This record gives sequence, C-alpha cells and structure tokens, in this order.
Amino acid sequence: MTIAPEQITGLILAGGRGSRMGHVDKGLQTFRSAPMVLHVIMRLSPQVGTLMINANQNIGPYEGFGFPVWPDQLGGFEGPLAGLQTGLSHCESEYLVTAPCDSPFLPQDLVPRLAAELEARDAELAVAVTEEDGRRQPHPVFCLMKSSVLPSLTVFLQAGERKIDKWYRSLRFVEVHFPDDAAFRNINTLEELRRFESA
Repeated sequence: MTIAPEQITGLILAGGRGSRMGHVDKGLQTFRSAPMVLHVIMRLSPQVGTLMINANQNIGPYEGFGFPVWPDQLGGFEGPLAGLQTGLSHCESEYLVTAPCDSPFLPQDLVPRLAAELEARDAELAVAVTEEDGRRQPHPVFCLMKSSVLPSLTVFLQAGERKIDKWYRSLRFVEVHFPDDAAFRNINTLEELRRFESA
C-alpha cells in the first residue's frame, strides 16, 4: 500500500523572526513577482491533501492565501520544532510533511519520494538529504512524519530541547537522498533574495 497525497497534510513553516533578513517576514518578501511563500504553496500543494501555515506574525496576510494559519503554541519564537508541534496538534491526517517558507525551489517530487522511503523502511519520519562536496547534508525542515510522533516531540520540547536533528534521531527515521542540492536552497538574506531573483 502506498501513502496517498490525501493522507498527508502539508505544513509551511513561516514562524521565524527573519533576523538574518533584517527582521522582515521572509515568506512575504517578493521573489520573482510573488511572495516567497506563494512559490512554496504552488510547489507543495499538488503533493498533499491539505495545507496549513505556521506563522507568528502577519497572520492576516498569511490567511489571505486561503489556508489555515496557526501560531506557535510555545511563545517566543522557539524555532522550527515549535512550529512542528503546532502543525502536528492541528493535523487531522495520518502524516504531516514540512517545508520552510523561504524555499521557493523545493522539489516537485519531495513528498512522494519521502513517502515511498518512509513506508519501505517502516520509519516514523523521513528527512531529505543531499550530498554537497562528497558530504551528506540533511535538510531537517523538509521531512515527512507520522502524526503519531506528537507525544515524543512534546516531551522533547518540555525538557527544554530545541534541536530538530537531535529530536528526529530519537525516532525510527530514514534519510532520503535527493540529487539536486539547489532545490533545497533557502533564501535567508536580502542579498540572496536579489541574487536568486535573476538566477
């Protein structure tokens, strides 16, 4: 049995401060004449059944894209795991997949490839990995997980832990290799935004 897109909820992580971009909301920055988050929506939405957004500021503009928007349950911009916890707690499907709002090039086969490996290896979580200069590079904010991992994440956060790779390594996880590391490029600074605009 393969995992169908309808069994998967997509979560776009837009809850950060954007501190490296001068404290602007990265997902709402214009990139190739559209907000950056819209590029992520257009690539991710065909791969999943439903979509939601995790944001801690500018809730109204994010709601304007037509999807539910949920702020972190933990206050104080606690990082991607706090967004993940929020997404899992609102997830009504068996699986949740995440992508950050500043990754406009994400693979259009991200979800099916993660899902195939998750199922084949009977894992709880599948994370995208690329190889850069002969070195494996995990991309932990691009991951597919069973929604049943929420209790383990809650315990991890309650213990004061915040590192996403430390958390997923406590689960049955599989790393899924993707050939194109540029697809996982995220845009962190205004200089990168301008550079990739014309790339």
